[in-house]
Amino acid sequence: MSNLLQAIKLIVENPIIKVKDYYTGRNRANSVGEALENYVKDIFANSFDLSEVDRLQKFNEVFSYLGNQNNPPDIILRNGDAIETKKVQNPTSALALNSSYPKSKLFADSPMLTQACKNCEDWTEKDIVYIVGHTNDTDIKYLWFVYGDCFSADKEVYEKIKKTISSGITEIPDVEFTETNELGKVKKVDPLGVTDLRIRGMWHIENPHKIFSYLNKVDANATFQVLCLMKTEKFNSFPNADKTALQNLTKANYSFEDTKIKNPNNPAQLLDCKLITYKVN
Repeated sequence: MSNLLQAIKLIVENPIIKVKDYYTGRNRANSVGEALENYVKDIFANSFDLSEVDRLQKFNEVFSYLGNQNNPPDIILRNGDAIETKKVQNPTSALALNSSYPKSKLFADSPMLTQACKNCEDWTEKDIVYIVGHTNDTDIKYLWFVYGDCFSADKEVYEKIKKTISSGITEIPDVEFTETNELGKVKKVDPLGVTDLRIRGMWHIENPHKIFSYLNKVDANATFQVLCLMKTEKFNSFPNADKTALQNLTKANYSFEDTKIKNPNNPAQLLDCKLITYKVN
């Protein structure tokens, strides 16, 4: 079963920085954004050198769901974690989440999920990894791998805001409302009854570069850098062979260490975490 530890080890041992050139040469991407999406799939499937037919077969074995940009998540590992990929071209740009608030966990009963996602496995809850790639027009500059429960509060925090706004909207007199997964939808706003209004949430969250700047691990001068952060209890849940492989990895500019981060639900508390970093100068 594929997992994040295996993916990180693969990147460290075989970093591909010029992703657009790599995937354009294989007729799999026309832009650096498409190249990044393909790269993320390949690091989890370990499918870089496969033919297209064999690559698709590997995807079928490794992934239970491959989604789209409009509905999270982008990927679900079979019997494993959910994955959401975000691309930025400014190293500290906030992440646009659109109508989906940030998630500490992914729940199968979420109205934002497609039916295909809900039915891809027999599941109720999954850990979610946010992968943030900073790119220029051709290369990856950094990749952050951060579990949602390291920087997102519990869903009740966001749901409270969403429900309060939706409830307030429904109190507007003399308008017709319809059921929606958005904040609200108002029908027949005008006297002729020909105008509708969709009310959508547009969620943003700060970039991990900013959120975890207090860890002092970002090297702005590196040609390429990988940073991976997870709770210690999550790390301990992985197979022993994968944990040992990362802990014993010996490569220049590679680091595996214990650290502490602020609890997203109560910053007065600190959480025990594992931080993995690797850079190419």
